[in-house]
Amino acid sequence: MLSVSRLSVTPVRGMALLQPSSVRLEHVGVVDDRRYSLLTPDGRPFDGIADGRLVQIRAELSADPERLTLTFPDGSVVGGEVALGQPTRVEAHGRAFPVRPVIGPWAEAVSAFAGKPLELVRAERDSGEPDLEAVSIVSEASVEELSRRSGLERTLDARRFRMLVQVAGAVPHQEDRWQGRDVQIGDAVVRVTRPDPRCAITTQDPDTGARDFPTLHAIKRYRGLRDGRHLDFGVYADVVEPGVVKVGDVVMPVA
Repeated sequence: MLSVSRLSVTPVRGMALLQPSSVRLEHVGVVDDRRYSLLTPDGRPFDGIADGRLVQIRAELSADPERLTLTFPDGSVVGGEVALGQPTRVEAHGRAFPVRPVIGPWAEAVSAFAGKPLELVRAERDSGEPDLEAVSIVSEASVEELSRRSGLERTLDARRFRMLVQVAGAVPHQEDRWQGRDVQIGDAVVRVTRPDPRCAITTQDPDTGARDFPTLHAIKRYRGLRDGRHLDFGVYADVVEPGVVKVGDVVMPVA
C-alpha cells in the first residue's frame, strides 16, 4: 500500500523545510508554502541556488494576526507581525507574479546573513490562480534507487529534493507512471501533469546547504535526459479536489 511518509513545506522559499503532520491542499497548493520570497535589488529571485546557506534559517508562520519568525543558525530570532507595502509584480520562471513588499526587520536580518542587500516579498494568492507547480511528489523508492545506482552505502536524504509529498511503499519511479492520471492523497485528489526537471539545489545538503553530492550527474547516468536537457526526478501535479493530507494517508491512483 502506498502512503504519505513525509510532508515538507517552508514559508520562505529556499529556507529550511518544516515537516508538518498534515497540510491542506487548495488549488494553489499549500497556501502558505513558499508564500514569501527574497529578491535582489534588481528584482531577481534569491533562493537556495544563489546561496545554499538559506536552509540554515528556519522560517515559521502563524495566523490571526499573521506573524513571521526567522531563527538563524547562531540562535538569534527575528519575528513580528507582518505589514505589507503596495502591490507590485515580479518576473520569475517566465511568469509575472503579484507580490507585496514585507515591511519589518526580516529583510535586514537576512541581508546581513547573506552579505548582500535583499528584499522580502509575499506572493498574493487571493485571486485563486493555481500555481503551475502546486504539488510535487517523489517516492522513497526513487531516492533509494538513485542512492543504490550511485554506489552509496546510505540512502540520500530525500529532503534535498524539496518535494511537498514523499511516498512510501512504491517501486522506484512508480510516480512517473501517474502522469495524466488522478491520484487520491488523503482527502485531496491531484492530477499528475509532468516530470519534475531537477536543478542544482539537489546537490546541496538539506541541513547546511553545502554541495555534497553530484545529484544531477547521478540522475543523468541512469535516467538520461528528456528532450536532450531535462534531468527528471519526481513529478508535479495540480489539485483537482482540495482536501487535507496527513502523514500516513493512503496514496491511490484513481483514474
